Amino acid sequence: MIEGYMRVAAATPEIKVADTEYNASAVIDDIRKAAERQAALIVFPELVLTAYTAADLFHQTALIRSTHAALDRVMEETRELPIVSVVGMPFFNEGKLYNVAAVLKGGRLLALIPKRHLPNYSEFYERRWFTPGSPRVRDILYEDTRTGESYEVPFGMDILITASDVPEFRLACELCEDVWVPCPPSTQHALAGATIIANCSASDETVGKDSYRRELIASTSARLAAVYVYANAGEGESSQDLVFGGQDLICENGTVVTESQRFRTGLYFGDVDLEKISQERARLTTYPAVEETEECEGYRCVCIRIKETAGKTAEAEGSLGRLQQEAGTLERFLDPHPFVPGNAEERARRCDEIFMIQAMGLKKRLQHIGTSYAVIGISGGLDSTLALLVTARAFDMLGIPRDHIISVTMPSFGTTDRTYHNAVTLTERLHATLREINIKAAVMQHFHDIGHDPEDHSVTYENSQARERTQILMDVANQLNGIVVGTGDLSELALGWATYNGDHMSMYAVNAGVPKTLVRHLVKYSADTAEDAELAACLYDVLDTPVSPELLPPTAGGTISQKTEDLVGPYELHDFFLYQILRFGFRPLKVYEMALHAFSDANAAAANARAALSEGDQKDASLHYNIYDSETILKWLKKFYWRFFSQQFKRSCLPDGPKVGSVAVSPRGDLRMPSDAVVNCWIRELETIKA
Repeated sequence: MIEGYMRVAAATPEIKVADTEYNASAVIDDIRKAAERQAALIVFPELVLTAYTAADLFHQTALIRSTHAALDRVMEETRELPIVSVVGMPFFNEGKLYNVAAVLKGGRLLALIPKRHLPNYSEFYERRWFTPGSPRVRDILYEDTRTGESYEVPFGMDILITASDVPEFRLACELCEDVWVPCPPSTQHALAGATIIANCSASDETVGKDSYRRELIASTSARLAAVYVYANAGEGESSQDLVFGGQDLICENGTVVTESQRFRTGLYFGDVDLEKISQERARLTTYPAVEETEECEGYRCVCIRIKETAGKTAEAEGSLGRLQQEAGTLERFLDPHPFVPGNAEERARRCDEIFMIQAMGLKKRLQHIGTSYAVIGISGGLDSTLALLVTARAFDMLGIPRDHIISVTMPSFGTTDRTYHNAVTLTERLHATLREINIKAAVMQHFHDIGHDPEDHSVTYENSQARERTQILMDVANQLNGIVVGTGDLSELALGWATYNGDHMSMYAVNAGVPKTLVRHLVKYSADTAEDAELAACLYDVLDTPVSPELLPPTAGGTISQKTEDLVGPYELHDFFLYQILRFGFRPLKVYEMALHAFSDANAAAANARAALSEGDQKDASLHYNIYDSETILKWLKKFYWRFFSQQFKRSCLPDGPKVGSVAVSPRGDLRMPSDAVVNCWIRELETIKA
């Protein structure tokens, strides 16, 4: 298992009303299956040992006693399994009956957490049978009817199950209605340090309720920056008046990792990243520290070892120990394109939103300066195409004629006919003004002035062209009292793939917050929605053109000879690295392991299966999942770290530009990094990896 991840499970077994022996067998069977799949935690529905719909039978002593015996049997028959189980049941204590979640591991009852909010409206009337839980009920002396052993068990809502060997594992529980109320117990649990919330639920089905339930659980996990494991009652409950559909959910910080199909019983797994939860809470300075939260004082911790059970070590058992310590298969989809939504409808909505953010930023800058002219260096490549599209939208919003957009094409030694003609066509179809300024003579004069041999195609040869182009753009902008709109994107800035004081510089950088993988989809969105057929055809051809600065002469056949991704690596890999490193601060080993999974055959298959099962998901061919081997991933990850650290000086003096997503490198905003930071400790860790 990848570092920081833990496998959890939600189970909806098929049960029978009031048949505690049958239900215990179903629970035991699912616990065993979950342990075989190396899950560290399994959560069952509310009152699963009796069925939620037992109604007035809850007042029958025979049922309550048989439920306690069933609990003892579950503990005894799962004693040797290295898994924490959360089982819903009724529990009689000091003359009152409670609806509780019983937490078990290693043949022992760790805690009993009562339900706080008992619904007594519409189809629900739980107050008829149960007493509401309180933050703390007197601890009980529990007697195991099978072994005769007696021991104290904490009883109350103020309980955390922690693990000495997995510090990120901090489990708390609530039950069904608890999460639907204005101030759920899970809020206090999270503020007290809980990273996983387990919910034993019995939420019946009504039309449209599944969508609300999904949004509720996902948003709760996001609000709490937590993992939320929700197990819902299903088939086997009485259908006298209600139908229960299951709908188990495993959510992580707002992301639905796993969702069951409704109206089915089953066992559902999700690999959740507890390290990500801890990192997110550390990053969010508004997320209070536990000691700052007075109302959470007094929580009781039950400490266990995740990797041990019943006196054996996990290393000896060979299951969960291997899961935590060795690389294995991650049982979840890990998006190889974290900046690009996988759903076509959501992707289109996101693209339009990003265009608006970019255009609004430029609109404000033009208004503030009081200019009606913008100058763009147009190359026929992706980035300058996007910048021109954004500028056209900003001008439309301001009511400025598009012919005030000065689109400057500057052919040089590496310019190909394909990119040149695309630059001309784009300018014409968007009704901007085209200026062509050939820079060959100026660059040759510059080579003469500095004593550089034109046959020496070194970095001086390349950067001289980039700086000459930037000088021309700046001077043309001065002529018009306008501004230069920058074209460089977020991925190039992260890699330092820009000429310092060349394409690195502008007066407003509209693409500075957009990674290369997203640039491609923004241009495709424009092509897909263009009413002008010639414009659309040109945009599609830009998408098919290899990414290149075109600073070296073309091939004998007139095609691009200098392909960026051959030199710095695939942008989809670098964007994946960029997201995991800057968004979550993950260490190199974890980023490497995540990339191995994200760009694997198994993950691509999971993506296709996920899309097929998702209601309303529109699959399209543009979202292709490439496969990379370990050697390729390791090679380019090393390259990313080396370039990211060595090129910070370029990011320390970036022009203004709008942030569009959760990752940005502005020195005034998201990334405050010294330019002379040393990369050694990151590279040393990568050197330990055997590809």
